[in-house]
Amino acid sequence: MKNLYLLLAILGAVLPYSYFIPFLRENGFDIKLISSELFANNISSFFATDFLIACVIFWVFLFQEVRKHHIKHWWIYVTATLTVGLSFAFPLFLYFRQKTIEGRKQIDLT
Repeated sequence: MKNLYLLLAILGAVLPYSYFIPFLRENGFDIKLISSELFANNISSFFATDFLIACVIFWVFLFQEVRKHHIKHWWIYVTATLTVGLSFAFPLFLYFRQKTIEGRKQIDLT
């Protein structure tokens, strides 16, 4: 699963940015335009609202898992969510969470 999480994180960064970079080239980082296009109609508003709620849910899960498994550098996943997106941050977190859990199991076995 760990390698699948890493592959999904890479895809979660590359695919969304393949749409965002052309927008930035054409319009620059225009927050007003981004916001107006994000909520341009009911369907885009549905997806934007769903995404924002999913981000909050991920952060709640993240902080619970950080405490439970003593995962370092939690801020990286919050930053990844805000700069790239949930499709990158969530599988990236799952990858490093799995590495932490597997590392702990190896220590327990010795």
